[in-house]
Amino acid sequence: MIRPLSWLLLSLWSLAAAAEETLHYPADPEAGAPQSLVIHAALDLPQARPLLEAFHRRHPRIELTYRNLTTLELHQRFLDAPDTADVVLSSAMPWQYYLANDGHAQPIDSDAARRWPAWAQWRGELFAFTFEPIVMVVHRRLLERFGEVRSHGDLLALLDNHTEALAGRIVTYDPVRSGAGYTYAIEESRLSPRYWDLVSALGRARTVLVDTTGEMLDGLEQGRYLLGYNLLGSYVRDAVADKPDLVMVVPEDYALVTQRLAFIPRQAPHSEAGALFMEFLLSEEGQRVIAEQTHLGAMHPGLSGTGTADALRDEVGDALRPIAIGPGLLATLDRLKREALLARWRREFQREVPPQR
Repeated sequence: MIRPLSWLLLSLWSLAAAAEETLHYPADPEAGAPQSLVIHAALDLPQARPLLEAFHRRHPRIELTYRNLTTLELHQRFLDAPDTADVVLSSAMPWQYYLANDGHAQPIDSDAARRWPAWAQWRGELFAFTFEPIVMVVHRRLLERFGEVRSHGDLLALLDNHTEALAGRIVTYDPVRSGAGYTYAIEESRLSPRYWDLVSALGRARTVLVDTTGEMLDGLEQGRYLLGYNLLGSYVRDAVADKPDLVMVVPEDYALVTQRLAFIPRQAPHSEAGALFMEFLLSEEGQRVIAEQTHLGAMHPGLSGTGTADALRDEVGDALRPIAIGPGLLATLDRLKREALLARWRREFQREVPPQR
């Protein structure tokens, strides 16, 4: 097992903005003996609120406190105080797997958990509950000038053929500063033999490197960038819904899929309430809320149609590449492997970069 991540957290901690957001739902005094439930999460409020409200309607006697943090804040807070939250959920798959693998998650014995797909859980302790593609966002000005970009191959050809015209107009994650960006980099380097060619082409085009999907979307909406690479699709769908100048593209050659992972800590102060929430999260009722009221992608095997993993599979087919829940995620947190991959990433990205004018 990988031991404490102080080396990684110290290198990234200063980059995580302290921006905790809290929602509180008081218990209904007429609903019976009150219970408490504390959820620590890395899931923005617009996406979380429909789930929380639906759960609270079903369990009105539960006083629910929801704290939304950045992925790194969430992880550090858990390490500092593993007995303060009843449910922990996050899109940082390697960090969540690390905690479960290190013995911090308790097994969940419920009908919903037993029926959950084997590929979407680990040891009955850690559960994926969303299905979110990693996408590109293309500005219509780029489409009108250069044509459609449907795949990574199309993007590579575009960058090779129009390097100067696109200089400074492409944006993506910085894998050095962003945990998500690094996770996608390590997964793509395994998936695609041309990944390093693409990194080099991004470097030649002086691609702008940022820390979050939100920063990329802001620049795309303002017209500073013409193409964003490797954005979180669940956030993109909301952003482009009323932006006719922006088009979301799920790459047709391969598309990474990330999943938010949830667990009940072994030291949860209110584990019974945590189990009720996990049961709801994995139930058809809870997953229907995800499908109909969010863009997170429902995974329940009994659901199909808009807003579900099945619908995305129908749209994209075999190109989907869900990030596997298993020991391979720990490679993301291995210090030597991280340093080796980032060293190559810097080398490829900086190679043959034209001088700034």
